[in-house]
Amino acid sequence: MSFASSYIEKQVLFPAFIPDQPPAGLGIIVVIPACNEPELWRTNDSLARCEPPGCAVEVIVVINEPETSARDLRRQNDLNFMLLDDWKETHPECSFYLYPLRPEPFPKKHAGVGLARKTGMDEAVRRFSFVEKPEGVIVSLDADTLVERNYLTEIEKLFFTQLKPVGATIRFQHRVDELQDEQQKSGILLYEAYLHYYKQALDFCGYPHAIYTVGSAFAVRADAYVKQGGMSRRQAGEDFYFLHKLTRLGRLTELNTTCVYPSARVSDRVPFGTGAALQKWMQGDSRLKHTYNFKSFLDLKNFFRLVPVLYRDRPRRTEDLKVSLPLLRFLEEDHFMHELNEIGQNSSSQAAFEKRFFQYFNALKILKFQNFCHPEFYGYQDLNQAVSDLKEARSVF
Repeated sequence: MSFASSYIEKQVLFPAFIPDQPPAGLGIIVVIPACNEPELWRTNDSLARCEPPGCAVEVIVVINEPETSARDLRRQNDLNFMLLDDWKETHPECSFYLYPLRPEPFPKKHAGVGLARKTGMDEAVRRFSFVEKPEGVIVSLDADTLVERNYLTEIEKLFFTQLKPVGATIRFQHRVDELQDEQQKSGILLYEAYLHYYKQALDFCGYPHAIYTVGSAFAVRADAYVKQGGMSRRQAGEDFYFLHKLTRLGRLTELNTTCVYPSARVSDRVPFGTGAALQKWMQGDSRLKHTYNFKSFLDLKNFFRLVPVLYRDRPRRTEDLKVSLPLLRFLEEDHFMHELNEIGQNSSSQAAFEKRFFQYFNALKILKFQNFCHPEFYGYQDLNQAVSDLKEARSVF
């Protein structure tokens, strides 16, 4: 029985798309969801320019649309499917195997990038399962994203010759140089600054699973993908939920020796994320200039410092905790004492206690705390000032 047999039987939604037997030495499969992408060829060309790794590589492009999509969108998708077939014919020297998939239109209830990414990643699992390659690497990329020439070789080096992590996030930088509109350029720079601020602030406050969650910039081992239950079908934020679930299996590595370059385009496809944030910015919404107040991360830092104390001397009341008022009120509403008792009763050591604690007070819980204390307790802070406060605090602590 293969490492993925049970997952394929219970979790995979579609029969096999690719009839070909996987190539010998298959080690990396890049998965690209694509919906109404007129410049999909740029991503293909970017991958084709990469230095070839020692292992065989496949690229799976999931050309998808919801069942409610307009005729023009379907026409563009049909054209892309044909163009990818043509691209294969005109690039016989290409070092990877290209497989465009064209599933039936997705049901309205689940249609979106999450289901598209899952469809491609599940097909990748099936491919690795066929050759019994649990250590095979599934790479998540987007159809509007370019990559550095050493992209594939650095992924191979990381997963097969160095740390052998369960997964990795990959350095990213939005393509600001392609923008002519100064307002759009300033918007993407603010958004990217926010992403770095939030991740680095989580690092600062002692959260052990501080990671970037960018859908076009991560990779995962096939067996880890299976163990944590596969990609979410969420219509947005699928990368956030998937990657933070993955941290339960081990620490994710940051791959900073290569880079992906996502588009800085405006989009209304999902309610949040880069495209949505930019669209609001271009419509006059100034919220990109502000972010979560750095004081809220100081609250979390002081709280997380108490974790060893909570293991040794478990308080009986929330009021006995030496935490800030905003955090105290949040913990009361979240029934923290009940959760704390559950964690303590199921932990045989401090290490086990801390692991369970951060499974409870995870990235989603932190985000809920931020939205709870803003703006009732803390006003949103100027982003540049918050970045400055973080920098100063990191030099002190």
